[in-house]
Amino acid sequence: MQEIKEQRDSRFAAVMDHIAVKSEDLERDVAEYERMGFRLETLYHDWAMLRDARGFGIALLGRGSKHPPHLGLRVESREDLERAAAREGRPVHEHRDRSVSFYTKGVGGNAVEVIYYPPDYTGEKQG
Repeated sequence: MQEIKEQRDSRFAAVMDHIAVKSEDLERDVAEYERMGFRLETLYHDWAMLRDARGFGIALLGRGSKHPPHLGLRVESREDLERAAAREGRPVHEHRDRSVSFYTKGVGGNAVEVIYYPPDYTGEKQG
């Protein structure tokens, strides 16, 4: 019973997926993270996602990126995402890489992205 009450009381149930940081030179920073062992998953002219061997991501926010620096928390289903967005009073957005998410305020007012990756998600590499 306590577990059910905790699930009802929580804002959403998610796991750490990524951290998003600013990048002044996307090409240089992607190459540097690849040298550290990260794998490039998605690349656009203004944004990149790299993942370590366990799947944790570093999102690089290049010049002109519309994303704020944030923590990314992953949910397991589109339904979980929709419920969490409704509880937070936030709209859900589909992104150009086919992920689906919403942004909300986290601890201390820091931005948090709650994200869902559909089963056919593979990332994209574009210029």
